Amino acid sequence: MMGYTKTAILMAAMTALFMGVGYLLGGGAGLVLALAVAAGMNAYAYWNSDKAVLRMHNAQECNSQIHPELQRMVHRLADDAGMPHPRVYVINEDQPNAFATGRNPENAAVAATTGLLQRMTQEEVAAVMAHELAHIRNYDTLIMTITATFAGAISMLANFAMFFRGGRNQGAGGAIAAIAIMILAPLAAAIVQMAISRSREYEADRVGAEICGNPLWLAAALEKIQGFASRIDYDRAEQNPQTAHMFIINPLHVHKRDKLFFTHPATQNRIAALVKLAQEHGISQAGRPQRANPWG
Repeated sequence: MMGYTKTAILMAAMTALFMGVGYLLGGGAGLVLALAVAAGMNAYAYWNSDKAVLRMHNAQECNSQIHPELQRMVHRLADDAGMPHPRVYVINEDQPNAFATGRNPENAAVAATTGLLQRMTQEEVAAVMAHELAHIRNYDTLIMTITATFAGAISMLANFAMFFRGGRNQGAGGAIAAIAIMILAPLAAAIVQMAISRSREYEADRVGAEICGNPLWLAAALEKIQGFASRIDYDRAEQNPQTAHMFIINPLHVHKRDKLFFTHPATQNRIAALVKLAQEHGISQAGRPQRANPWG
């Protein structure tokens, strides 16, 4: 419940920031423009964001010829969780990783990289897929789509700052205010977006562990993925950094980033929470998966 409360507060902050930027830029007219832009962009994102993200990462849908075992696994997990079957995709990337997308459980998709399938045990893959199903069940995919859209719209409005407030009738003060808005508004939006993303990961870990049946499977997977992600390039993710928050572990590592802008909680903290959850349920370290590459 605390996670949902925090998310609601952060969403309200994002909305207030967006409307405030609109008002500062154009008064009442700017506020109306901001609302119109938000409505249009969110409507487009609601219906099309999943297709756009899957295209960005060149994802292939699983079928009887393309990784049918992954599709069967995800559908079994969805049945266990009492959820509709999502579409299942594979991305030809060596870095182990995965994400979920879609506006609701009835119109959702999960995607895993070939690196995940090749480098993880079957239990670890199941745990990762369960984590992504948890995002779908919790409507995190919709929440993050909306916040990403708001963040993009705030940046767009901020770029209009000079036009609205930096014109020849505003003087030096107007130009300074416009520059401040251009810099600070997108920065604030990014911070709020990252905070929302981090707050949802812990809950998805908890629910994902419940769906797969063993928190230690997910803990082991997170530890491995973090290690590989820090060493293996994921070029498409680097080219589309706005999708980084969707992955189970941040796929970006080319550029060092300040902790303030981390899209995910520290992996060691997530692992510690999962180990604690396992202890509470009487699951020992012996429950950690040991088999190598059961896909072969």
